[in-house]
Amino acid sequence: MSHYFHTPADAGKRRIVKARIWDVDHEFVTAPGVFSADGLDLGTGVLLRENWPPDTANRLLDLGCGWGPIAVALATECTDAIVDAVDTNELALELTAANAQRAGVADRVRTLLPEDADPGARYDEIWSNPPIRIGKDALHELLLTWLPRLAPNGVARLVVGRNLGADSLQRWLVGQGYRCARIGSAKGFRVFEVTRAS
Repeated sequence: MSHYFHTPADAGKRRIVKARIWDVDHEFVTAPGVFSADGLDLGTGVLLRENWPPDTANRLLDLGCGWGPIAVALATECTDAIVDAVDTNELALELTAANAQRAGVADRVRTLLPEDADPGARYDEIWSNPPIRIGKDALHELLLTWLPRLAPNGVARLVVGRNLGADSLQRWLVGQGYRCARIGSAKGFRVFEVTRAS
């Protein structure tokens, strides 16, 4: 799973992919060495179709941003919000920054390695197609690092493959003290809305 952890020595040739998100046509630069370099992956597509951007938000997080489709789409729609785009892959962050620039939202999309994010930041919404294949323990650690950064009335929107443990992850999140409602299901994916239980 090298695309989760580091930039390959040879990122290969850049290419343009197109995606229509929330009735807006976008063009993105991608490259080998990042997740789903050939275009918008099924899970992220399901997440975006089952949710609409928030009407009012000041701070948003795209966790595991890849080449930036969620971050760029959120910044395009939520014109008053700052979007933190976090990934462990430096090539992904480079591409997200380039795509934010192409979309005219670079002033509001901040690309960050996890360790560079402000631990005191509180997010109105967290959006993620989390890297399930890093393993259950690492995934749980990831979620327990970021979900506590939700604002008091914040919401996390997650998409997880049914055959990759979506239902057990939902039970685990509830066991950790979160409300986790399944709000959609399509193409083998579950879409969850996660909030604080109290």
